[in-house]
Amino acid sequence: MREHAAVAPARRRGLADEVADRIREAIFSGAYGLGSQLREVELSAAMGVSRGPVREALRLLEREGLVHCEWHRNTTVTTLSSEDVAELDSLRGALEDLAVRQVVAHASDEDLAFIEKTADLMDRAMDEHEMVGLDIAFHDAVFEAARHWRLVEAWQSIRCQVHLFLLTRINVSTEGYLADIPREHRELVTALRARDTETALELFAAHRRHAFNVVTANTDSS
Repeated sequence: MREHAAVAPARRRGLADEVADRIREAIFSGAYGLGSQLREVELSAAMGVSRGPVREALRLLEREGLVHCEWHRNTTVTTLSSEDVAELDSLRGALEDLAVRQVVAHASDEDLAFIEKTADLMDRAMDEHEMVGLDIAFHDAVFEAARHWRLVEAWQSIRCQVHLFLLTRINVSTEGYLADIPREHRELVTALRARDTETALELFAAHRRHAFNVVTANTDSS
Protein backbone atom coordinates (compact mmCIF):
# COMPACT_ATOMS: atom_id res chain seq x y z
CA MET A 1 0.00 0.00 0.00
CA ARG A 2 1.27 3.44 -0.89
CA GLU A 3 2.20 5.49 2.14
CA HIS A 4 0.81 8.95 2.50
CA ALA A 5 3.36 11.74 2.39
CA ALA A 6 4.00 13.41 5.72
CA VAL A 7 2.41 16.83 6.17
CA ALA A 8 4.72 19.81 6.01
CA PRO A 9 5.85 21.28 9.34
CA ALA A 10 3.72 24.12 10.67
CA ARG A 11 5.18 27.58 10.20
CA ARG A 12 5.22 30.12 12.95
CA ARG A 13 3.85 33.55 12.16
CA GLY A 14 6.79 35.14 10.43
CA LEU A 15 8.52 38.49 10.35
CA ALA A 16 6.84 39.35 7.04
CA ASP A 17 3.43 39.19 8.74
CA GLU A 18 4.58 41.61 11.43
CA VAL A 19 6.01 43.96 8.82
CA ALA A 20 2.73 43.76 6.88
CA ASP A 21 0.81 44.63 10.07
CA ARG A 22 2.92 47.76 10.60
CA ILE A 23 2.62 48.93 7.01
CA ARG A 24 -1.13 48.25 7.02
CA GLU A 25 -1.53 50.27 10.22
CA ALA A 26 0.47 53.12 8.67
CA ILE A 27 -1.82 53.15 5.64
CA PHE A 28 -4.97 53.10 7.75
CA SER A 29 -3.66 55.88 10.02
CA GLY A 30 -2.91 58.10 7.04
CA ALA A 31 0.86 58.02 7.55
CA TYR A 32 1.05 56.62 4.00
CA GLY A 33 -1.61 58.30 1.91
CA LEU A 34 -3.41 56.85 -1.07
CA GLY A 35 -1.02 56.70 -4.02
CA SER A 36 2.08 57.03 -1.80
CA GLN A 37 5.21 55.22 -2.91
CA LEU A 38 6.50 52.48 -0.62
CA ARG A 39 10.21 51.88 -1.19
CA GLU A 40 11.64 48.63 0.11
CA VAL A 41 14.97 50.14 1.10
CA GLU A 42 13.31 52.91 3.12
CA LEU A 43 10.84 50.57 4.78
CA SER A 44 13.56 48.08 5.73
CA ALA A 45 15.67 50.87 7.26
CA ALA A 46 12.71 52.35 9.15
CA MET A 47 11.73 48.99 10.64
CA GLY A 48 15.20 47.58 11.15
CA VAL A 49 14.69 44.49 9.00
CA SER A 50 16.18 43.20 5.76
CA ARG A 51 14.48 43.84 2.44
CA GLY A 52 13.31 40.21 2.14
CA PRO A 53 10.56 40.40 4.79
CA VAL A 54 9.53 43.81 3.47
CA ARG A 55 9.19 42.44 -0.05
CA GLU A 56 7.13 39.51 1.21
CA ALA A 57 4.98 41.82 3.34
CA LEU A 58 4.21 44.00 0.35
CA ARG A 59 3.11 40.94 -1.59
CA LEU A 60 0.77 40.02 1.28
CA LEU A 61 -0.70 43.53 1.23
CA GLU A 62 -1.07 43.36 -2.54
CA ARG A 63 -3.24 40.25 -2.16
CA GLU A 64 -5.42 42.25 0.23
CA GLY A 65 -5.75 44.99 -2.39
CA LEU A 66 -3.99 47.61 -0.24
CA VAL A 67 -0.94 48.15 -2.42
CA HIS A 68 -0.02 47.80 -6.07
CA CYS A 69 3.35 46.29 -6.98
CA GLU A 70 4.95 46.70 -10.40
CA TRP A 71 7.94 44.76 -11.64
CA HIS A 72 11.16 46.78 -11.26
CA ARG A 73 9.14 49.75 -9.97
CA ASN A 74 8.16 51.09 -6.59
CA THR A 75 5.10 49.78 -4.81
CA THR A 76 2.30 52.29 -4.22
CA VAL A 77 -0.67 52.44 -1.88
CA THR A 78 -3.72 51.54 -3.96
CA THR A 79 -5.82 54.32 -5.43
CA LEU A 80 -9.30 53.06 -6.21
CA SER A 81 -10.60 53.62 -9.73
CA SER A 82 -14.25 54.45 -10.44
CA GLU A 83 -14.71 50.81 -11.47
CA ASP A 84 -13.15 49.64 -8.18
CA VAL A 85 -15.51 51.87 -6.24
CA ALA A 86 -18.58 50.62 -8.12
CA GLU A 87 -17.62 46.95 -7.71
CA LEU A 88 -16.84 47.31 -4.02
CA ASP A 89 -20.10 49.14 -3.39
CA SER A 90 -22.20 46.52 -5.16
CA LEU A 91 -20.47 43.56 -3.50
CA ARG A 92 -20.50 45.15 -0.07
CA GLY A 93 -24.20 45.90 -0.51
CA ALA A 94 -25.00 42.30 -1.37
CA LEU A 95 -23.04 40.96 1.61
CA GLU A 96 -24.42 43.55 4.00
CA ASP A 97 -28.04 42.95 3.00
CA LEU A 98 -27.60 39.27 3.85
CA ALA A 99 -25.84 40.18 7.10
CA VAL A 100 -28.69 42.48 8.15
CA ARG A 101 -31.29 39.79 7.48
CA GLN A 102 -29.23 37.27 9.42
CA VAL A 103 -28.70 39.61 12.37
CA VAL A 104 -32.41 40.39 12.63
CA ALA A 105 -33.26 36.68 12.52
CA HIS A 106 -30.47 35.14 14.57
CA ALA A 107 -28.43 37.65 16.62
CA SER A 108 -28.61 37.33 20.39
CA ASP A 109 -29.23 40.25 22.72
CA GLU A 110 -25.52 40.07 23.61
CA ASP A 111 -24.60 40.35 19.93
CA LEU A 112 -26.77 43.44 19.55
CA ALA A 113 -25.32 44.96 22.71
CA PHE A 114 -21.81 44.53 21.31
CA ILE A 115 -22.82 46.18 18.02
CA GLU A 116 -24.24 49.09 20.02
CA LYS A 117 -21.05 49.33 22.08
CA THR A 118 -18.94 49.69 18.91
CA ALA A 119 -21.25 52.47 17.73
CA ASP A 120 -20.96 54.27 21.08
CA LEU A 121 -17.16 54.42 20.70
CA MET A 122 -17.61 56.70 17.69
CA ASP A 123 -18.62 59.60 19.93
CA ARG A 124 -15.06 59.66 21.27
CA ALA A 125 -13.20 59.48 17.94
CA MET A 126 -10.41 62.06 17.87
CA ASP A 127 -10.02 62.37 14.11
CA GLU A 128 -11.34 61.12 10.78
CA HIS A 129 -8.90 58.21 10.48
CA GLU A 130 -9.90 56.90 13.90
CA MET A 131 -13.55 57.24 12.88
CA VAL A 132 -12.94 55.19 9.73
CA GLY A 133 -11.40 52.45 11.86
CA LEU A 134 -14.42 52.47 14.17
CA ASP A 135 -16.76 52.37 11.19
CA ILE A 136 -15.02 49.21 9.99
CA ALA A 137 -15.16 47.76 13.52
CA PHE A 138 -18.92 48.39 13.62
CA HIS A 139 -19.44 46.46 10.41
CA ASP A 140 -17.13 43.70 11.69
CA ALA A 141 -19.50 43.36 14.64
CA VAL A 142 -22.54 43.21 12.37
CA PHE A 143 -21.05 40.45 10.25
CA GLU A 144 -19.97 38.49 13.34
CA ALA A 145 -23.48 38.78 14.77
CA ALA A 146 -24.92 37.36 11.54
CA ARG A 147 -23.68 33.91 12.66
CA HIS A 148 -22.92 32.93 9.07
CA TRP A 149 -19.23 32.09 8.91
CA ARG A 150 -18.88 31.91 5.14
CA LEU A 151 -20.44 35.36 5.03
CA VAL A 152 -17.86 36.57 7.55
CA GLU A 153 -15.09 35.14 5.36
CA ALA A 154 -16.54 36.91 2.31
CA TRP A 155 -16.56 40.20 4.25
CA GLN A 156 -12.97 39.64 5.40
CA SER A 157 -11.90 39.20 1.78
CA ILE A 158 -12.94 42.80 0.93
CA ARG A 159 -12.59 44.41 4.36
CA CYS A 160 -9.26 46.12 3.70
CA GLN A 161 -10.48 47.45 0.37
CA VAL A 162 -13.61 48.84 2.02
CA HIS A 163 -11.27 50.53 4.49
CA LEU A 164 -9.47 52.07 1.49
CA PHE A 165 -12.82 53.18 0.12
CA LEU A 166 -13.62 54.98 3.39
CA LEU A 167 -10.16 56.59 3.37
CA THR A 168 -10.94 57.78 -0.15
CA ARG A 169 -14.20 59.21 1.17
CA ILE A 170 -12.51 61.31 3.87
CA ASN A 171 -9.84 62.44 1.40
CA VAL A 172 -12.61 63.91 -0.74
CA SER A 173 -14.46 65.65 2.09
CA THR A 174 -14.60 65.62 5.88
CA GLU A 175 -17.40 68.16 6.17
CA GLY A 176 -19.72 67.03 8.96
CA TYR A 177 -18.04 63.63 9.01
CA LEU A 178 -17.23 63.37 12.72
CA ALA A 179 -20.76 64.46 13.66
CA ASP A 180 -22.75 62.55 11.04
CA ILE A 181 -21.17 59.10 11.26
CA PRO A 182 -22.05 58.42 14.94
CA ARG A 183 -25.62 59.55 14.32
CA GLU A 184 -25.98 57.29 11.27
CA HIS A 185 -24.71 54.29 13.20
CA ARG A 186 -27.01 54.94 16.16
CA GLU A 187 -29.91 54.77 13.69
CA LEU A 188 -28.58 51.47 12.35
CA VAL A 189 -28.38 50.07 15.89
CA THR A 190 -31.94 51.17 16.67
CA ALA A 191 -33.30 49.38 13.61
CA LEU A 192 -31.36 46.20 14.39
CA ARG A 193 -32.46 46.22 18.03
CA ALA A 194 -36.08 46.62 16.87
CA ARG A 195 -35.48 43.66 14.53
CA ASP A 196 -37.06 45.76 11.80
CA THR A 197 -35.64 44.18 8.66
CA GLU A 198 -36.98 46.63 6.08
CA THR A 199 -36.01 49.76 8.01
CA ALA A 200 -32.56 48.33 8.74
CA LEU A 201 -32.01 47.46 5.07
CA GLU A 202 -33.07 50.97 4.03
CA LEU A 203 -30.80 52.65 6.58
CA PHE A 204 -27.77 50.49 5.75
CA ALA A 205 -28.33 51.23 2.05
CA ALA A 206 -28.58 54.97 2.76
CA HIS A 207 -25.40 54.79 4.84
CA ARG A 208 -23.52 53.18 1.95
CA ARG A 209 -25.06 55.50 -0.63
CA HIS A 210 -23.96 58.61 1.26
CA ALA A 211 -20.30 57.60 1.18
CA PHE A 212 -20.58 56.35 -2.41
CA ASN A 213 -22.06 59.67 -3.57
CA VAL A 214 -19.27 61.65 -1.93
CA VAL A 215 -16.60 59.54 -3.63
CA THR A 216 -18.24 59.34 -7.04
CA ALA A 217 -19.08 63.05 -7.13
CA ASN A 218 -15.35 63.72 -6.88
CA THR A 219 -14.57 61.05 -9.50
CA ASP A 220 -17.14 62.43 -11.94
CA SER A 221 -15.89 65.99 -11.58
CA SER A 222 -12.22 65.12 -12.02
